[in-house]
Amino acid sequence: MKITKITETALRDAHQSLIATRMRTRDMLPIVEELDKIGFFSLEAWGGATFDVSIRYLNEDPWERLRSIKEHLIHTPLQMLIRGQNLVGYKHYPDDIVEKFVEKSYANGVDIFRVFDALNDIRNMKKTIKVAKAQGAHVQGTICYTISPVHTLDGFVEMAKDLENLECDSVAIKDMAGLIYPVDIYKLVKMLKKETDLSISLHSHSTSGMTPISYYTACEAGVDILDTAISPLAWGASQPPTESIVAALKGTPYDTKLDLKLLNNIKKYFEDIREKYGGLIDPISEKIDTDVLMYQLPGGMLSNLVSQLKEQNALDRYQDVLEEMPRVRKDLGYPPLVTPTSQIVGIQSVMNVLNGERYKIVSNEVKDYIKGLYGRPPAKINPKIAKMIIGDEKPIDSRPADLLEPIYEYYKAEGEEKGIIKKDEDILTLAIYPAIATKFLSGEVEEEPLSSKQVINPDNKFEIPTNYTVEVDGDVFDVKIMPTGYLNIEESQRSPKGDVEGGVSSTMQGMILKLKVDVGDKVEKGDILAVVEAMKMENDIESEFKGTVENIFVGEGDSINAGDVLMIIKQT
Repeated sequence: MKITKITETALRDAHQSLIATRMRTRDMLPIVEELDKIGFFSLEAWGGATFDVSIRYLNEDPWERLRSIKEHLIHTPLQMLIRGQNLVGYKHYPDDIVEKFVEKSYANGVDIFRVFDALNDIRNMKKTIKVAKAQGAHVQGTICYTISPVHTLDGFVEMAKDLENLECDSVAIKDMAGLIYPVDIYKLVKMLKKETDLSISLHSHSTSGMTPISYYTACEAGVDILDTAISPLAWGASQPPTESIVAALKGTPYDTKLDLKLLNNIKKYFEDIREKYGGLIDPISEKIDTDVLMYQLPGGMLSNLVSQLKEQNALDRYQDVLEEMPRVRKDLGYPPLVTPTSQIVGIQSVMNVLNGERYKIVSNEVKDYIKGLYGRPPAKINPKIAKMIIGDEKPIDSRPADLLEPIYEYYKAEGEEKGIIKKDEDILTLAIYPAIATKFLSGEVEEEPLSSKQVINPDNKFEIPTNYTVEVDGDVFDVKIMPTGYLNIEESQRSPKGDVEGGVSSTMQGMILKLKVDVGDKVEKGDILAVVEAMKMENDIESEFKGTVENIFVGEGDSINAGDVLMIIKQT
């Protein structure tokens, strides 16, 4: 009998997939010691979007989360998801940052590094794998599974053999959208077992509804490890339920030998957690949706896309965005849809839909992708689209990080000059997320409200109650108001909205990353006026005509809404 091992995802991917990664550390720590008693292969608790969300929305230090969880683990290895040369960000970082980040991650508690690259370009994984191996960590090389005209099972097996040659300890099949059919996972696991000596982990999501069946057929083929989520945080865009998989395998040749009674205690804890965060769970994220087989939207991206469309007051365009995504993906050479390519494709699809014209506005990340700065696309990029976006510029074909200069010392000096560096890890946080980290490390970030709509006033803050008793024609109803965003009661203190002569408006809600001009500057048509971060992508705001900057209403770091006028250009 072969024991099937389980990786529990409740502290990372499960809540990333269902509640946009919003679970607080204080809600994790009380249950970690109980999780440690179960006998999991590993507890996935860091990496992915947890780093970004912690400093952007939760006012939490992700390094402190890592250390705190590790302190409560005695028997169970702590696992992180790391995006190769992207680490926990959305672009490649120089080798000096990769080296120091991996070293510090290991020193602070990571035992298992699941390393992937969004394009399955192993050149972007080598440095991370090498450094993690040097620390003595378990390295799980990862295949991003996807379906397209250019992806084959044979190709995935060849990638696994390359990962084995890099001395990875195991290989993960990362099925981020729940696409893998039972017949295909059976074939793939059998092929991997025949062609490599690596243990095999299968990670999938429940979005399509097929995953529990695929898990069982993977066990029949010899898979070693399955990723699951405790049931209150399972199903939908998350993983299959831990208890259900454990029960289904009980008494079979693939028995996990885990105790369902112990799991039930953990289930009860997370039932309360689900209730606490219930206002963040969108029905779109928690339901079975076989349309994923067409759109291939990964679990973590699904809840984030819903959240981002709500921020733009455009949730009614959700279906239009889903239909646009396969077209954009084809244009860009069929990248697997996983961070950061899922964001690159997803947000470009949003902009194509909301702006009413395809590629009228293009994020800087899309431009860099087409230039080859993310790696080698699986297929040729649509030449017409490439020409439209980067003109006659020739894409690179080298390892993208070879073009990057070291930046660790630069951010160390900058952070120390600003007085925001208290430990070495802060330098890495600043280097990976300069704009957000500056606000976080300066103490300017406030934890976003969890269970109420917040009214923001420049002088004070208060919360609107969420529970009301409403009487209608003599009948009394208990009503709970769910959070959908923010209200601002001092509209006069914001930038103007609407049609303003010479006004340069934002088409999306976001944050001003950079202002490229000052009042009095002369600009030409096409000059970059500002860089706006919208939905985690950077977007250049260009001048539509020649003129002079007459007024600027925003500063770097300011939050803006769709329709806000950022500045006035007097046409000449």
